[in-house]
Amino acid sequence: MTLEEQQPSRLDVMAATWLGRVDYGTAWSAQAELFSARRAGAMGDCLLLLEHPPTYTLGRRSSPSDLIYDDAARAARSISLYDVDRGGRATYHGPGQLVGYPIISLGERYDVIAYVRKLEEVLIRTAADLGLEARRDRHTGVWVGNDKLAAIGVKITRGITMHGFALNVTTDLDMFAGIVPCGLSDRGVTSVEAATGCAHSVRATAGIAAHHAGVVFGRRLVWTAPNELGAPSLAQTPLSSSSIA
Repeated sequence: MTLEEQQPSRLDVMAATWLGRVDYGTAWSAQAELFSARRAGAMGDCLLLLEHPPTYTLGRRSSPSDLIYDDAARAARSISLYDVDRGGRATYHGPGQLVGYPIISLGERYDVIAYVRKLEEVLIRTAADLGLEARRDRHTGVWVGNDKLAAIGVKITRGITMHGFALNVTTDLDMFAGIVPCGLSDRGVTSVEAATGCAHSVRATAGIAAHHAGVVFGRRLVWTAPNELGAPSLAQTPLSSSSIA
């Protein structure tokens, strides 16, 4: 019997929460708090779903040439900048983009590539539900033709995951002009809206992605209020933001 065939009651729980729009620093702090709690066995798996205000993040493999806009250009567009501890290079986060941060245990013997492939599968299934055929590529992420629809960058320490994925739903693609996305100067970026002409809400898309995450990772999905996860950084997140249903 495969994980997808098991009865929900036999699966481990993954608590999912919708945070709305949260600045990157707050979300990063919340990830760190939840990561520590998961590693200590004080909580189970969880999935944070949210949007960020305009933000560029530079992963561990980034080079100075990945950042095109200087301080003045970023300030004029109200774009924040963070050097982060995930894999990969430069990416953009902003309104209209679904960001997902799974904080889950992969066990002591884990396969990083297999984990990334599962995240890709979640996003491919989500795109399909939105009427878009997306695919894998030799480069990490999810693609439509030669354009990246979703970026993935993760950190795994002792089998516990941080960071995750960013799916362009109705993202302003012009904001990617300030970086070399993922260090790939010969590739473009796209969104569900740009590829299909349909403007889906990020919040509704979060519900679709969460469902597929539960199926692909073999977890029973339970929607949870942000302040019930136990992360001090999320203590003030309104209860009204917590559920997709």
